[in-house]
Order: sequence, then structure tokens, then C-alpha cells
Amino acid sequence: MKAAVIESAGRAVVAEVPDPTPGPREVVVEVAACGLCGTDLHILQGEFAPKLPIVPGHEFAGEVVAVGTQVTELSTGDRVAVDPSLYCYECRYCRTGHNNLCERWAAIGVTTAGGAAQFAVAPVANCVKLPEHVRTQDAALVEPLSCAVRGYDVLQSRLGAHVLIYGSGTMGLMMLELAKRTGAASVDMVDLNQQRLSTAQLLGVSSSATTADELDRPQGWDLVIDATGNAAAIQDGLDRVAKAGTFLQFGVADYATRVTIDPYRIYNQEITITGSMAVLHSFERAAELFATGVLDPDIFISDRMPLTSYPQALEQFASGVGRKIIVVP
Repeated sequence: MKAAVIESAGRAVVAEVPDPTPGPREVVVEVAACGLCGTDLHILQGEFAPKLPIVPGHEFAGEVVAVGTQVTELSTGDRVAVDPSLYCYECRYCRTGHNNLCERWAAIGVTTAGGAAQFAVAPVANCVKLPEHVRTQDAALVEPLSCAVRGYDVLQSRLGAHVLIYGSGTMGLMMLELAKRTGAASVDMVDLNQQRLSTAQLLGVSSSATTADELDRPQGWDLVIDATGNAAAIQDGLDRVAKAGTFLQFGVADYATRVTIDPYRIYNQEITITGSMAVLHSFERAAELFATGVLDPDIFISDRMPLTSYPQALEQFASGVGRKIIVVP
């Protein structure tokens, strides 16, 4: 079968690889669509994936074409979205309900072959059936939405909060949509990319600007969310949190990224700084929200490119052109 392969740091190709076969409690999915994510860029840079080469792609959906000998929950022909998370269920963190912090954390498309291919293998427990009205090629959005749902679980946001989001890429826009549905009084957005800000405006952001200085909230925001991973944005966002407010590090930063905090201000103003890592008990809820139309795929997905153009799709994504880029085998 054809698959995208990140061979080494900085090098991605499309190559022929062996077809996958399912284990007893696994299924083989014929991939209908696979989304690109910032994590894929980190893997391309030689981060995250424990070893290369790897077939990337942790945001994917498709049709079941083969099932393992002990699979009874799914049948060939079922359409599914796939949770890429792989946990040991034995370590301290798994046993205390923090599976996303598993000491042996792994993920399809990061540590094992992923969905940027014609076929991918997944545990049956990681597959969520799609209702008839959901298009399979759109359902690659379920995985990033599940990360956003996890972010809002961490925030435990209250009604009437004023929210500031840095970054109007796919994840920032998803956080915007969830903020609107969790009772935010206002949702503002900052991004240097004016084209992406225009999408935020289309989705009903309260106000948007290229710098928070242009926004009229001198007392700060109750919730500040970084969806960029960019040091300058994170540093600025930390300074915009209102008293008793919360800063959420949601964007994935490079390992070397550093910012400065003000311990006295954190103490004196009771500011919370927290993070959200991937998916935790949120995939099924994200699939249900997606089925209700919480996101408009035609707005969120800007490009659908053939799998054979995966290296070019990565380049376009890295350049910041478009929103969610989907590759289609």
C-alpha cells in the first residue's frame, strides 16, 4: 500500500509499505481522510516520535475492511473515527485516571504506523462508529476536537467568562466554538495571520486583532488560551490574565521554548497556570458533538490534498496557509 513516511528529521516521502494485518482485538481501517497537525511538524523536526522512520497521521477516519479474530463490536463496512491514544493501563497515572500522562504513552501515527496511508490498524476499543449523516472524510476532525474538549475539561470554565485565545488556526477556532457553547460572555482572538482571523470573524468571535493591545480589556481576561506554542504569544498571554483568572497552555511548543513568569503576581492575584495534553475521556464526547454539528467541516477544512502530495501538504501547513489540511488516500 502507499503511505507517507517521515524517514528522518526534515524528510518526508510517499512510499510503498506492507499492508497491515489486525491482531485479535484490532481492525484494519481503509483511510478516507487524515488530518495534518502541529504534532506532525514536530515529528518531521525529529521530536516526539521515539524513532524514525514512521508513518504519521493521528487524525483519521475511514471504513473497517478487516477485523481480528476476537472482534465482535465492529464489522467490515462500519465507518469509524479513530482515537490514536495507546495506554498501558498499568502505570500510576493510568491507574489514577490520567491515562494521557501514561508512563508508556504511545499513539497511532506517533509511535506506531498511522493514518497517512491507504490502510491503518487500530484497537477496536479506539474506534467510534459514525452516524449515517456524518461524512467519513470530515470525521478526521473528531480527534482534534477531542483535544479541545479535553482543554475545556481542564479549564472548568464558568458562565460569563471573558476569554482570549491566541492563534486562529484549527485548534484556536475549535476552542472558540467550544467557548461560545460553554457560556462565555465574550471571546476575543489574537493572530498575526489576518486571513485566519477572518475565519474567526466568520465564526462569530467577539473581536479580533493582531495584538491584544488593540482589544479593549485593560483589566485582562478570565481565561487566556494559547493555541500557538509560540514563545512570544505565550509570554504576552501570561501578562493578560485577569485577577483570579486562568492561563491554559494548549498549543504544542518546541522543547526549547522558555517564558518568564512572575511568581509574586501569581500568588497575589491567585492566577492559575495549567496545561492540556492530548485526549482524555473526551473522544466519544467529541464524536457526539461533531455529529450534532458543533463544527462546520466546510469552514474548518481548507484543503483536501491527495496522499501522494503529503510532503507538499506538510510544507503548506508549516507556512501557515489555510486551516485544517486533509490528505485523502
